[in-house]
Amino acid sequence: MTAKFKDLALDANDHQALADWWCSALGYVRRDSLTGDERPDDWPVPIVDPAGEGPLIWLNPVPEAKSVKNRMHLDVFGETAELLALGATLIRERGGDVDWDLLADPEGNEFCVFTPR
Repeated sequence: MTAKFKDLALDANDHQALADWWCSALGYVRRDSLTGDERPDDWPVPIVDPAGEGPLIWLNPVPEAKSVKNRMHLDVFGETAELLALGATLIRERGGDVDWDLLADPEGNEFCVFTPR
């Protein structure tokens, strides 16, 4: 049997704050707000697309800081200026034969931003 995609997982020092940031950035909500579940603050935080279209993302607490470039990252459709206003950092602007901006979330996790369709 081949593997089947399940969820995305993102490590964070302050997983609670980063969960809130990604909820704002993607229009997601904490899954527990929909299910009524409660979990201890030190447990991973699942966030979901309330429309049910996007993947489930887990924000996992880790003690170490991010130290090198991500080997895997998220690609999103969005407005770079809005994400920067939320607290993202611009790593590289689109230009030439690159038609996306490279940003980092508040903990330095890189993601690419494409113009909305």
